[in-house]
Amino acid sequence: MARSRLSLIALTLTLLVLATAFLTWQLRAPMAFILELRTTKLATLICVGAASGAATILFQTVAMNRLLTPSLVGFDALFVLMQTLLVALIGGVGVAQIPGAARFLIEAAVLMSASTALFWVLLRRDAGDITRMILTGVILGVLLRGLASMIQRMLDPSEFAVVQQAMFASFGGVDSDIMMVAAVVLLVSIGMALWLAPSLDVVALGRGTARGLGLDHSRIVLIALILIGAMVSVSTALVGPIIFLGLLAASFARLLTDTHRHIVLIPAAALIGAVILVAGQFVFERLLGSQSALAVVVEFFGGLMFLFLVLRKAPR
Repeated sequence: MARSRLSLIALTLTLLVLATAFLTWQLRAPMAFILELRTTKLATLICVGAASGAATILFQTVAMNRLLTPSLVGFDALFVLMQTLLVALIGGVGVAQIPGAARFLIEAAVLMSASTALFWVLLRRDAGDITRMILTGVILGVLLRGLASMIQRMLDPSEFAVVQQAMFASFGGVDSDIMMVAAVVLLVSIGMALWLAPSLDVVALGRGTARGLGLDHSRIVLIALILIGAMVSVSTALVGPIIFLGLLAASFARLLTDTHRHIVLIPAAALIGAVILVAGQFVFERLLGSQSALAVVVEFFGGLMFLFLVLRKAPR
C-alpha cells in the first residue's frame, strides 16, 4: 500500500513539473495568447492520456487479459471508416464547413454507440473467451479497414488528404470549448470508474468467483463497457486514434504500483498516460521543433510493448 501511495504521489508531481515546463518553456510575448493556446493543448494531452490509460485498465479487467486495449478490437478502423464516409458523402470542403463543436459531438456520440455495441457483441456470450474475442476484433478491424480503403481509392487526391490527416492523432487545433466538454465527460467517466473500483477488484477474480461472492457480474461489466466506450470515443473524436498508448500506460501502472487494486491502478494508468503525452509533446515540440512525431513514436513503442508482453507469455 505504501508503494502504491508513493507511486501515485511521484506520478502526480512528475505531471505537475512537466505541465509547468510545457506552459512556461521559452514563453514570449504575447504571453496571454500563447498561454491560452498552450493551456488548451496541455489539457488535451492530459485528458487523452488519462482516458486511454483508465479505459485500458477497465477493458483488461473485463476481458481478463492484460494484452488488450479497446483499440485492438477495431475501434480505430471504425473511426477511419466514419471519416472516409463523411468525406465521400459531403466532400472535403463540406467537412471543413461543419462547426467543430457539432462535428465533435456527432462523432463522439456515434463512436460511443458503436463501440458499446461492439464490446457487448464480443463479450456477451463468454467474457473469458479471449482468443475468440481477439480474433473477432482483428478480423472486424481488417474488414472495416478494407472497406475504408476501397472508398478511399475512389476519392480525389485532395479529399483523400483530408481523410489521411484524420487517420493520425493530432493534438493541435482543438477548440477550448470542445476541450471543456470532453474534459467534463472524461472526468465523470474516470470518477465513475473509481467508484466501481471495489467491484472491479472482484470482477478480476473471474465470472464464477464474482458471482459466488454475490456480485452482479453482468451489470458491472455492462457499466464498465459503457465507461470504456465513453472515454475512448471522446478521446478519439477529440484528437484521432491512438492504438497502443493505453497499453503502455496500463503496463507501466501495474509495474510501478505492484497491486491488483483498481482504486490505485486506474489513477496510476491515467497519470502515466498523461505523463507520456505531455513529456513526449514537450520533447518533440519544444526541444526538437517537431509537430507531428509524437503519435508515431507512441505507437512504435506501444507496439514494442505489445510484442514484449505477447512473447513473454508465449509457451516454451
